[in-house]
Amino acid sequence: MRAHPVLLSIPHGGLEVPEELEGRLAVSDSDVLYDGDSFATQIYDLGGKARHTIKARVARAFVDVNRSLRRLPPAHPDGLLKSLTCQGKPVYANGSEPDEGLARALIARYYHPYHREIQRSVRELDLQLCLDCHTMLPAAPGMAPDRRGSERPAFCLSNVDGRTCSAEMIELLASCISESYGVGRDRVWLNSPFSGGHITRTYGGNPVPWIQVEMNRSLYMAEPWLDARTLQVGGGRLQELNEMFGDALDAFFARSGM
Repeated sequence: MRAHPVLLSIPHGGLEVPEELEGRLAVSDSDVLYDGDSFATQIYDLGGKARHTIKARVARAFVDVNRSLRRLPPAHPDGLLKSLTCQGKPVYANGSEPDEGLARALIARYYHPYHREIQRSVRELDLQLCLDCHTMLPAAPGMAPDRRGSERPAFCLSNVDGRTCSAEMIELLASCISESYGVGRDRVWLNSPFSGGHITRTYGGNPVPWIQVEMNRSLYMAEPWLDARTLQVGGGRLQELNEMFGDALDAFFARSGM
């Protein structure tokens, strides 16, 4: 199998709880799962079909590698080091937030290696496309660009309103995803509700095109697939979505001539 010249970045699929934070937390395993991009690694990791895949280990609730280094608490509760989950729940017990030294250690251990790997991949690999791969809640939470409770599409693709790849490229990917997943093209939105996060904005078009991909969790974290008691997705649904993603990229590269 020949690998497509694509880099897959999966920044919010990790569930690791840093050992340094033990005894400080106010969040449950369920809070951590729902704050991140639940099961994103199983959905988007295509193995040898992609030139390279970068996957964050740490849970987004603790270190968000898709944020600027300038977005730190307390000014940014949904920044690089969270103080609140996307649902507005405190991450830390009162008075247990990381001090400056612990914050620096977390950033050094988790944030910088992720970005160094992106930079190395762009520099050394022959890439034609990079995708920053995410999942999204079916309706907007409190901390989101869209109005709280707003219903969301099946997919959102973003290129920072045309800054990180051409209109032709994002339109082609939208068509391929629509066909592969069997959803109407009108359910694949462009730059709404998301227009591209820190990774896409930082590396897009510099020099490789980037597109941010968001999949609605209603496609798998709902009946009949989700066991609400164990919070596991069954019925082979994650594998099915993974294969559809691979099919979408097969079609994209076949039609683009890359």
